[in-house]
Amino acid sequence: MLLFFDKKSCKMDTVRGDDMNFYTIEQVAEMSGKSIKTVRRHIAANKLSSEKVQNKYRISEDAYNEWITGTVFEEEDKGVFVKEIDEEVNNSYKINWADISEGLKIDGWKNKDERNGYKFIDLFAGAGGLSCGLVMAGFTPVASVEIMPEAVKTYEHNFISKKGFNEKVETRDIRSQDVKNELYATIGDQHIDLIVGGFPCQGFSMAGNRVVADPRNSLYLEMLEIVKNVKPSYVVMENVEGLRSMLDGKVETQIINDYREIGYEINVATLNAADYGVAQQRKRVIFIGNRIGNKNYHPKPVYEASEYKTLGEAISKYMNIEENKDINHVFTRHTDEMKERLLNVPEGKSLFKNYSDSWKKSPWDKPSCTIKENHGAVNIHPKLPRVLTAREIAAIQSFPDDFIFQGPKKWQLVQIGNAVPPLLGKAIGLAVAKGLNENEELL
Repeated sequence: MLLFFDKKSCKMDTVRGDDMNFYTIEQVAEMSGKSIKTVRRHIAANKLSSEKVQNKYRISEDAYNEWITGTVFEEEDKGVFVKEIDEEVNNSYKINWADISEGLKIDGWKNKDERNGYKFIDLFAGAGGLSCGLVMAGFTPVASVEIMPEAVKTYEHNFISKKGFNEKVETRDIRSQDVKNELYATIGDQHIDLIVGGFPCQGFSMAGNRVVADPRNSLYLEMLEIVKNVKPSYVVMENVEGLRSMLDGKVETQIINDYREIGYEINVATLNAADYGVAQQRKRVIFIGNRIGNKNYHPKPVYEASEYKTLGEAISKYMNIEENKDINHVFTRHTDEMKERLLNVPEGKSLFKNYSDSWKKSPWDKPSCTIKENHGAVNIHPKLPRVLTAREIAAIQSFPDDFIFQGPKKWQLVQIGNAVPPLLGKAIGLAVAKGLNENEELL
């Protein structure tokens, strides 16, 4: 259906008046056989005339005819165009806060009766921090993809062996077409409500005025392709806060535009895990999008800074527990000299000058600094002459006590440091569930 613009009423109408036809960007792309990306690029370069109507671009019939007959089209760019051409992108920075306080009572990890029936896929699952949080929020995992063998073993142990989810879990490289095909076969005709993934962000660079995804690290594009094929109702992308400033913000803008082109409206916000009950200051940028015309909700912070869970509250129960390999509570052996040095490190400082969040002693009565994988390096216990155990670090990350990590201690620490804190994942899941529930109410 073509839209027409009545300049007297300043409204879009479906009936022809005295004015000419006005087309949307999507309609121009469909009529011309060009991509939406090409149409947007030509508007930005003033090759295609347009008018702004209610913050959206509209192209007149005359402008379209002049453009389609008088333009020599170059081969579609293989890079990703990043020039922001309208204010639709700005809408992505409007945050729709969802009050999730009532949902905090739900725990689908402990009680399967509290699961909501919504299905999700985790494309960069790691050990399963985000997946665990989504299960807490009531979601059910259908499939996951992860390349680290130790993390796959952890995921399989906790989600398959202990919780009984019907998933095929194995070490898989998302870049393989065979892996994608296998994923699609696993899904079959099931409707997927949510795809989540925290893709690595180092593979972006500039080529002229384009952001390109380095083929050596094109995992972002792999996720985009899978979302395009599976067509979940919602998509969630998690990444480090620094992504927002990468290439002066062009990477973030491109992500929003890329997903709009495959039918998803995106909203983006930076969330702090401490706001949701995690005993840790950990900020992450969270993209939430949907293709069903609903609002994208982000979870409203639950706790004020004065109410944050402290490191001490997270790990105090392990103060007098003996070493226990079965629960990942294994002590690092220190010399007497090292023990003395660790005791003498002031709270808030690091043992080594060149480290910021590694070999650091966070205060007992405040949230921990950000836990990182740091190639197996760890953080110092605030009260005891040793570094924290994998179990203690997992507690700071808000993993349940029954979530057990597999592999050597070094790889346990890497898995925990790389993970999304489950309670942050739960908060995100509750916000997405609100949008899905609203959609169900409309049906």
